[in-house]
Amino acid sequence: MSQKLFFQTLGCPKNRVDSEIMLGSLAQQGYSMVRSPDDADVLVVNTCSFIEASKVESIDAIMALIEVKEHSGGRQRLVVAGCLAQRYADALQEEIPEIDLIIGTGEYHRITELIPEKPQETPLVAIGRPYYVHDIDTPRILTTQGHMAYLKIAEGCSQRCTFCIIPKIRGKQRSRAIDDVVAEASQLVSSGVRELNLIAQDLTHYGSDRKDGTELADLLRQLAHLDGVDWIRLLYCYPHNVSDALVEVIATEKAIVPYVDIPLQHIDDGMLSAMQRRTTETITRDLLDRLRATIPDLVLRTTFIVGFPGETDAQFERLMEFVAEQRFNHVGVFTYSHEENTKAARVIDDIPSELKEERRNRLMHMQQAISAEHMQAMVGREIDVLVEGVSEESELLLQGRWAGQAPDVDGVTYINQGSAPAGSIVRAQVVQAGDYDLVAKVLNGS
Repeated sequence: MSQKLFFQTLGCPKNRVDSEIMLGSLAQQGYSMVRSPDDADVLVVNTCSFIEASKVESIDAIMALIEVKEHSGGRQRLVVAGCLAQRYADALQEEIPEIDLIIGTGEYHRITELIPEKPQETPLVAIGRPYYVHDIDTPRILTTQGHMAYLKIAEGCSQRCTFCIIPKIRGKQRSRAIDDVVAEASQLVSSGVRELNLIAQDLTHYGSDRKDGTELADLLRQLAHLDGVDWIRLLYCYPHNVSDALVEVIATEKAIVPYVDIPLQHIDDGMLSAMQRRTTETITRDLLDRLRATIPDLVLRTTFIVGFPGETDAQFERLMEFVAEQRFNHVGVFTYSHEENTKAARVIDDIPSELKEERRNRLMHMQQAISAEHMQAMVGREIDVLVEGVSEESELLLQGRWAGQAPDVDGVTYINQGSAPAGSIVRAQVVQAGDYDLVAKVLNGS
């Protein structure tokens, strides 16, 4: 008998790909998706636990599904997967017995064989060392719109940033073979995907763990020559190890959009050293200069952490000055989260939460003005827009993105004149701009 499945995904696009793999395996075994948890036989939540806010969100989601399960008379089975499961399996098992299966980041591909046939009195636990990496033969169901997909090229991270728990949750970096990634990309493009967003915990060190000469630049050259791919975007580029070959291939391959997401986290040398970021202010500035000098029309996204232990007013002001000077296109700012079992957790979290929020708000307020200026400068410019469908804001508008806008994290481009089907790329002229979004009209002949 077919089992009905409700599935909820939290966290980053890397977690989304894990969910798509679980969904693919479950579909092969006859599970069918339902939109309402009330209608499901099995409830699955794929959790995040990167920082405190994500842990709270994950626990809230679990408790909400437990309430649904209770209303069903306890007939449903609840599965908790992902990073929170991997990190806190013992606590979840002890404190939330309503869970039926706790499955970690190294076992999620086995979900179909591990889901219990009936509700459990105490949770089953499947937590192993995170060694697993999916491949071209792994079933997968996209949860993005059909014209866009995330392509995970590696799993885990071998960096040692003092604030980050990811290596302990996801394991050391494990890069897929180039042929395997290209095969999956080809499969995605054949199914109608026009935009591939490359993801990993650490893109720029892709291949270094294989010890066979595999490099990101070589992978990009092969992906860029696939028939049917329009946009290839690089997300999560660790600033260390950005090679000249990588910069050159971004600059010269037409299918690779001139968009680089490169999380810098800070600019003060003292903070960078305390975070173990393997870079300095001088190296960072040289990298940004090299990228901008080589890649035409480059769009840069970055993230920063404020309120890291020991961050002085002077160090924060240095960061403010740097952001004002560099004028990044997109910036995200996190307040430091004191995470147990990280190296930074051994240091006293000496920045009050109120001050962390104040610093974040100041930095984001300044960046908002910079973003608005970038957007305003685009008025009158002709751009290609990937149409995503009718806008959530109004049925009278279409919504899409130009190449300088990554899905989910940046603004969008609204189309207020002209029409085009979802998944098409149209030529449009920007007619209006907001702080983060654009408004454009489709040009005749697009």
